[in-house]
Amino acid sequence: MSPALGRYWGSGRHLAWLSELHRQGTVLASVCTGSLVLAAAGPLADRPATTHRDHLDKLAKIDSSVGLRAGQRYVEDGDIVTSAGVSAGIDMALHLVGRFGGAEESELTRNGIQYEPPRA
Repeated sequence: MSPALGRYWGSGRHLAWLSELHRQGTVLASVCTGSLVLAAAGPLADRPATTHRDHLDKLAKIDSSVGLRAGQRYVEDGDIVTSAGVSAGIDMALHLVGRFGGAEESELTRNGIQYEPPRA
């Protein structure tokens, strides 16, 4: 891990822990620039992902093999899901509620938090 990465994300233990979770099959999700952390840990290698629009270049610098998906609110690639900005994280979270709990649960959750998704 480069010193610059450690300054932002702590020790290599944190990145190793994320990498181990991924190896064990845990679904990993990131909001906003959290995808930079996943890239630094390794699980985003050779996968599509997104991040906050102002940090796409940083994601590419951390791991050039990541298939950047600028403009997408969230990107799902099996056991890894990344979202763009914070509000896009709500869209991703509702998607995950639907994935694990079903469409009805996702809709109940959306109504409960009074969230209206952006118009496409």
